[in-house]
Amino acid sequence: MGSLTIDNVKKSFGKVDVLKGIDLEVKDGEFVVFVGPSGCGKSTLLRIVAGLEDTTSGRVMIDGADVTVTPPANRGIAMVFQTYALYPHLTVRANMSLGLKQIGTPAQEIEKRVAAASAMLSLEPYLERRPAELSGGQRQRVAIGRAVVREPKLFLFDEPLSNLDAALRVNTRLEIAQLHRRLKATMIYVTHDQVEAMTLADKIVVLNAGRIEQVGAPMDLYNKPANEFVAGFIGSPKMNFIDAAKLGEAQAKTVGVRPEHLTVDTASGAWKGTVVHAEHLGADTNLYVDTEMAGLLTVRIFGVYDAEPGSTLYVTPDPARTYRFDADGRRLA
Repeated sequence: MGSLTIDNVKKSFGKVDVLKGIDLEVKDGEFVVFVGPSGCGKSTLLRIVAGLEDTTSGRVMIDGADVTVTPPANRGIAMVFQTYALYPHLTVRANMSLGLKQIGTPAQEIEKRVAAASAMLSLEPYLERRPAELSGGQRQRVAIGRAVVREPKLFLFDEPLSNLDAALRVNTRLEIAQLHRRLKATMIYVTHDQVEAMTLADKIVVLNAGRIEQVGAPMDLYNKPANEFVAGFIGSPKMNFIDAAKLGEAQAKTVGVRPEHLTVDTASGAWKGTVVHAEHLGADTNLYVDTEMAGLLTVRIFGVYDAEPGSTLYVTPDPARTYRFDADGRRLA
């Protein structure tokens, strides 16, 4: 129940190739996140899995059955949208139960599923309210509950947190993670936010310009990025990239080092620089240091670090956590 195979899926809109041959295996019970910049094809790929877009070529298989031309209603999927897509004139209870009524589910079974889903998502006090009487986070929980009651083979989430404020995003992200652990269901989640990807996924699929750059567990992508694109996309603040020639390196085109893998000292170090700006975030301090050899670098320091703009600092990379990339952007061993 809930495995997915995407076999050489391509999608073109006119002369524009949006997906350029996607191959992917999703195991039953996995939480898989599609992540990448705007225009990379992640939402189009999700819509193809849902049946809301046709493929130009290739196959989509759910539990081993070819569903490439199967209508969305017959695929055994449930989708949670960015915009909630709730009926404003219906109560929470009616919104959650409507899909089950439409397919002829017995009333007693509908009541049982709605009760279970509302308890799971802490929606019992709101079952008789309408969407206008709910907060954004509560509306999104209703949209998730509407998906849960269908007991689908696949849960599909299309940027479900992007309309929520920062605090609600954190809370709802936690609720989705807990929901996955309770249901042990297969979930596919689309986001442009790599923090969401890192904190939710069993497996991340990094897309760029219609192709998969890398698939792997969050920390595998963080520690062993396949190429410069993945190295720069995963991690916040993003990785520093330095022209290898400036450092006297002949084998590599680019040297990469994450902000958290740089240390600073006022007396000595690898690269002398001038503090341009300091961001004090409470738990962390981000320093922007313009160095003579390596250019402008972002340095992440855990805790509070006082550094005045214009002051001199020496920056030193951790040699064990420094990456090298060739002219094609591939990571060198």
